[in-house]
Amino acid sequence: MQNLDPRVDNDESAIRGGLGKITFTELRSSPSFKRKLLALLAVIGPGIIVMVGDNDAGGITTYAQAGQAYGYSLLWLMPVLVIVLAVSQEMVVRLGAVTGVGHGKLLKERFGRFWAAFSVVDLFVLNLLTLITEFIGVRYALGYFGVPPAIAVTLMGIVLVAAVASGRFERWERFMLILVLVSLLVVPLVLLTPWHAGGIATGMLIPGVKGGITSTATIFIIGIVGTTIAPWQLFFQQSNVVDKRITPRWIKYERADTFLGSIVTNVAGALVMVAAAAVFVGFKVGAFQNAGVLAEGFAKHAGSIAGVIFAIILLEASLIGAATVTLSTSYALGDLFGVDQSLNTPVREAKGFYASYVILVAISAGVVLIPSLPLSLVNLAVQVLAGVLLPSALLFLLLLCNDKGIMGPWINPPWLNVLATFIVSLLLQLSLILTIVTVFPTISVTGLLVGTFIPVVAVTVGVAYYQFKVREREEIDKAARLSWSMPAAALLHRPVQSRGRSLILLFVRVYLIIAVVLMVVSFFRLGS
Repeated sequence: MQNLDPRVDNDESAIRGGLGKITFTELRSSPSFKRKLLALLAVIGPGIIVMVGDNDAGGITTYAQAGQAYGYSLLWLMPVLVIVLAVSQEMVVRLGAVTGVGHGKLLKERFGRFWAAFSVVDLFVLNLLTLITEFIGVRYALGYFGVPPAIAVTLMGIVLVAAVASGRFERWERFMLILVLVSLLVVPLVLLTPWHAGGIATGMLIPGVKGGITSTATIFIIGIVGTTIAPWQLFFQQSNVVDKRITPRWIKYERADTFLGSIVTNVAGALVMVAAAAVFVGFKVGAFQNAGVLAEGFAKHAGSIAGVIFAIILLEASLIGAATVTLSTSYALGDLFGVDQSLNTPVREAKGFYASYVILVAISAGVVLIPSLPLSLVNLAVQVLAGVLLPSALLFLLLLCNDKGIMGPWINPPWLNVLATFIVSLLLQLSLILTIVTVFPTISVTGLLVGTFIPVVAVTVGVAYYQFKVREREEIDKAARLSWSMPAAALLHRPVQSRGRSLILLFVRVYLIIAVVLMVVSFFRLGS
């Protein structure tokens, strides 16, 4: 448990990050703009790393495929997803800073071992598949430079293990922030392509889909959502905030880190879509071509430098994605089984934590070398699966952030609950549409979109009425926030299992089973 008493400031409570170190005493003694900037630099990391980490190899490939298939017409998704990211990850920041424990541990304490295990197993399967896509990415990225697949995945495995083996959080974070800087190569990539300002503005401001909303377009939309915000991000950032010893006194700086990250990652994703749309317009590259072919396409139609830059971006995306996804799995498994799980802990003192990390890397590297594996379809399937699992993950997040037993005065304000409900309802709507078009391929997707939006509005209005009219209004003592500490696990009483809470959990279970089964059916059709 973190020490949340604002009067205590020692070396152990200092924020040590890849860009500096600071204590609360130093900030309080000299709260100048320069000192605040130094504090931001010290805190910055978990937010921007988790966001850019989700622009991984699968994400870069999905953005490029979307730009190739639909031009600029899906760009309007990106500013919408900035809001989704900011809302969801801000709740994660508060959970981590206020409770001082990881996401998996909170699920176990507040919902029981079954739901914690259910969530972590889901996360493990999704992350394993995601990690495979990262090795696919490095295989294609280094393959562009003539490196054989076996050597490429071996090198990546060595780098990933070496990055966490030092037992020093700030060293790991510094390495990740270097990768964040490399991701900015998307800017010169776009400048090397014949992009069209008018088309970009239209695609960004006017929602639409080139060729109309079809089942394939729905898969791409869910895929973009799934690659921009995924369940592993909730586990990663919360545990990373705890690992960095960020407490409520630093929340405003971590919020800034998170908001900056949400903007950077969506701008980068949009730029990849723009570059692909500009380069491949008029050329038949294929609907589901792999990242290697896309790099060759950039080289052929935008020049050799563009091809090299895309390959480097793909390599960076693979590394940062693999590092964050693997670490989120190790964090979650540590929460479930109660083992030490910190990048500040030497390998000899946290063997289980580091062993799970190494095993995941080894399995994923081996799978990618299997001959005739449909790599490009696996990539898109992973992003869609993330989009399908996301609503249930956000629903648990929303329930935790309204749990007074652990959050005290830090629970969600009414307006945030309404906005979060609207977001989760929209994500459920997309999953429902995908489910229906899987069973009835000839049905009008546009009609479905309009018809299923009515329940979204109804649920949001109902929650808004409850939040602003029924829920007891309470004055929040902001001064008491800094001294709030979540009670020890032995003193916590699990929330009462009300009828509404039971119905929500039953709905989550049924939704996940149906959605995943029908998603598998959909991809069998897509791959045939």
